[in-house]
Amino acid sequence: MAQHELSVNVPQTLDPVYANRIQVAYKEDEFTFMFLHEIPGTNQARAKSIVSITPKHAKNLLAVLSKSMKDYEEKFGTIQPPEEKAANTNVTMRGYS
Repeated sequence: MAQHELSVNVPQTLDPVYANRIQVAYKEDEFTFMFLHEIPGTNQARAKSIVSITPKHAKNLLAVLSKSMKDYEEKFGTIQPPEEKAANTNVTMRGYS
């Protein structure tokens, strides 16, 4: 596949988003990522962004993240995964259906 240059217009009103947790859902024709900011010391999180993409784009995202992580670790050192713990994966989401 040939690479091409893409000009991206980033509006000045677009604010950066910080997320420290992500929920992933999928169905036959899309993957949906809900980026959350979990508030430390509480059982609350605020949804910051919801992004849906096709399965083909999700596969491409996986490849791009894998390469980016490899490059990052070559430059800054290996990232140790967090210790396995019994995480509460039950999340109640209000205002999104």
